[in-house]
Amino acid sequence: QVQLVESGGGLVQAGGSLRLSCAASGRIFSINIMRWYRQAPGKQRELVATMTSGGSTNYADSVKGRFTISRTNAKDTVYLQMNSLKPEDTAVYYCYVETQYRGYWGQGTQVTVSS
Repeated sequence: QVQLVESGGGLVQAGGSLRLSCAASGRIFSINIMRWYRQAPGKQRELVATMTSGGSTNYADSVKGRFTISRTNAKDTVYLQMNSLKPEDTAVYYCYVETQYRGYWGQGTQVTVSS
C-alpha cells in the first residue's frame, strides 16, 4: 500500500507561482511512475505531468515551459512547481503514483488563479 498526502494549493493571482507537494508513505520503493493530474469544474480529469522512475518527464502542452515536476531521491515526495499561472489553470490537482500492481491517488488540492 502507498498513502499520498498533498499540500500547497491555494489562491494566487495570474502570473504568480505555487508549488504543490505530495508526500508518499508505505511501500514507496515500489513506485515506478509519479504523475500530477488536474480536474477543473465540469471538465474531465487531465494529465498534467509525469516523471518515470528513471527521471524522464513529460508535460501536457498547456503547461510546458511553466510547470516542472520533480521528486526527492527517495521518491517519498513529488513536487509540481507551477509558474506563470493562468486563470485556466484553476482546478483540483491530484497526485498519482503507480506501482507494478496498481495506482494510488492523493486526495486533491485546490488551486485557484484569479485574473
